[in-house]
Amino acid sequence: MSGRARLALCAWAATLMAACALLPLVEPVTWIVQAAFLLGVQTVVGAVARRIPLARPLTVAAQALVTLFMLTLIFARDRAFLGLIPGPGAFVHFGDLLRQGGDDIARYAIPAPLASDGIKLMVFGGVLIVGLVVDTLAVTFRSAAPAGLPLLALYSVAAGLSEGHGDWFWFLLAATGYLLLLLAEGRERLSQWGRVFGGASRSPGAGSGPVAPVRTGRRIGVASLGIALVVSATLPSISGGLLDATGAGVGAGNGSGGTISAVNPLLSLRDNLNVDEDRQVLSVRSQSNDTSDQYLRIVSLDDFDGRTWKPSKRSIGAVPKDFPLPVGLGSDVKRTEIKTSISAASWYEQNYLPMPYPPSGVEVRGNWRYEPEGMALVGDHGQNTRGLTYEVKSLDVEPTAEQLAAAPAAPPVIEREYTDLPDSLPAVVRKTAREVTAGAKNPYEQAVDLQDYFAVTGGFEYDTQVQVGDGPDAIANFLRDKQGFCVHFSFAMAAMARSLGIPARVAVGFAPGTPQADGSVSVGLKDAHAWPELYFEGVGWTRFEPTPTRGTVPSYTVPDATGSVDPGVTRPSAGASTAPSASASASESCSPRLRKLEECDSASPAAAAAKDGGGPWWAVQGPWWYLKLLFWVLVGLGVLLVPLAPMLWRLRTRSVRLGGHGRSDEGAAAHTLAAWEELTDTAWDFGIPPDDSQTPRKAAARFVRLGRLDPTAAASVHRVADAVEQVLYAPQPRLTAGLARDVHLVIGGLRGSVGRGTRVRALIAPRSTARAVWAVSEWWAGVRTRVAAARPTLRKPSGQGG
Repeated sequence: MSGRARLALCAWAATLMAACALLPLVEPVTWIVQAAFLLGVQTVVGAVARRIPLARPLTVAAQALVTLFMLTLIFARDRAFLGLIPGPGAFVHFGDLLRQGGDDIARYAIPAPLASDGIKLMVFGGVLIVGLVVDTLAVTFRSAAPAGLPLLALYSVAAGLSEGHGDWFWFLLAATGYLLLLLAEGRERLSQWGRVFGGASRSPGAGSGPVAPVRTGRRIGVASLGIALVVSATLPSISGGLLDATGAGVGAGNGSGGTISAVNPLLSLRDNLNVDEDRQVLSVRSQSNDTSDQYLRIVSLDDFDGRTWKPSKRSIGAVPKDFPLPVGLGSDVKRTEIKTSISAASWYEQNYLPMPYPPSGVEVRGNWRYEPEGMALVGDHGQNTRGLTYEVKSLDVEPTAEQLAAAPAAPPVIEREYTDLPDSLPAVVRKTAREVTAGAKNPYEQAVDLQDYFAVTGGFEYDTQVQVGDGPDAIANFLRDKQGFCVHFSFAMAAMARSLGIPARVAVGFAPGTPQADGSVSVGLKDAHAWPELYFEGVGWTRFEPTPTRGTVPSYTVPDATGSVDPGVTRPSAGASTAPSASASASESCSPRLRKLEECDSASPAAAAAKDGGGPWWAVQGPWWYLKLLFWVLVGLGVLLVPLAPMLWRLRTRSVRLGGHGRSDEGAAAHTLAAWEELTDTAWDFGIPPDDSQTPRKAAARFVRLGRLDPTAAASVHRVADAVEQVLYAPQPRLTAGLARDVHLVIGGLRGSVGRGTRVRALIAPRSTARAVWAVSEWWAGVRTRVAAARPTLRKPSGQGG
């Protein structure tokens, strides 16, 4: 293996080892294999370009172009010419995906799902860009030391987002890759001076010989790495990160402790609501005769910072055999225990378990842990809902309006935690809440007034095209524009309820699904929903439904005969609301974290087709997408290389002729004749055809005359011609120094004496490439001759009659 090839391989390995620091941040971890493949294609393109050789800028441009092609094939093939060449639409799509990736980073807890195209583009694109910079610095420009900066940037981003678990290992891995790169460069530099001296062998009794520079470099590198590890271990670490605002996910443990937090569903709700196909997520069978009011709850959002609602970190533990009664539920409230069997789709991969609320027990296989505050189950160590069937015992709580109206004040702990509002909340939110509930006599009537205001009397419209919004003015804008979907309605009602002193939070899950002929209920992607839960002492957390045309109105909010709420309104959930809420919020992975729902069905129809094994044969998807991607990359390279083949052949030929021979007297003849051939072919490319009947001296004079060369270039031509005559006629040819430099001077002189069109043709379509055709023709003729010679000749035996 040549030194340049070894350096390219080490640059690939160093980038990949630094990228391993991202492994704890995204899932599944198999993305590193895909990144290695893409990075390998980029490295091979660079090696081929340098082998031709292309100029350094052209080498970098070729690698960047192939990188762009690969990203286009993966993320924007539907918006590209032939699925390969990106146009303006593809670049706009890249921008949208990057914005989506930024939103997803703010939304998901660690590890984030790679099912999000935005996150996937940021990961793959970031690794490929870093790999391109490292390869350019270390291999193309042969300066490995500065290549540590992009490697450090890649590691720093990963370290800043991680929670500090195993940081020393990822640092060690990245640093090892960088040291390998430095050692490979050092070895390649030393090899230019001759064979690398390895030092005397240290056998027993032998004296201490000289130490090899490579061995010394290794020792220095290992010592530096050890010092860095020791120093980093003694310095204070930076906790948290960009993803820490939404929680860190399931912590390590033995199942008896730890913390858990869900992802924030805010930004993904609208996307999932706009899916084209309402794919089934869950199949539900319940003992209840009436399933129109059976919501499946996943997680609750109880932390409101003025910009968005998100889940708080909560302690988790082992799943109890029998769940405790929900907080605040009194013995005088009617309740019925029902059993529900739930089957999740094989593609529905989510860490949280959808269950009716409040659950009283669950039978489920796998590693699950219990979060008592929200009475939720969360998967531990990769456990998810994919293809899972489980049974849930839950309480169908049926409070009356009178019980809710007579509810006493909430305990101070609940009131303090669930009525907290930031100072940045616009005053119009509190003002509107007071105006809407002006005639209410108690918190229950205030809650019903808020529900009616949003669902019936306030003039609000359900619209999934409205932006989610993120900021202190998001709720104020919603109250002004009066357009939105379940996220807006639930978030606004919960905030307004808190402003009135009513403990409130937002639940995320699924609204009642569609009854089937076999008695089951089909819960689809569009049934995902978000709704507010308000706390009433003696009843506990109580569901309200402010979103118009979605879900069902709770019976305890409908007065017996009259009232502001129309008892006939049964908000159908078939077109239901917020797939995103269930999807993004509830779990760190609805494919994962229901975000995968979005991929499987919504975010990208091509991705959905891939999941089902559909799609055209040429689409880069499915289990063999690597080979398809390689095929299309090769096709794209072929499309580019066919018109550029003459130019690339000439550049390669020139490189071999002027740099591929020995510099001793033994190689003088080969080197000199190769330089003369290159000079002759270059003159031919610029319009001076060769004349093999002339001597080198006459041919040189002809080149000078027809090429209108200046004195410097003319002198170079004659020096090459003299060297050729000396090789042809001298008894012992000797090497003439500077022939390659003379040929380059002649090339520059010929280029300066012709017009732009001739220069372009000499570069793109050089005439001397006819020699390649002649060579192929001669080779084929030789093959035919050898075949004919090897063919047995059938001769008639002498004397045998016809």
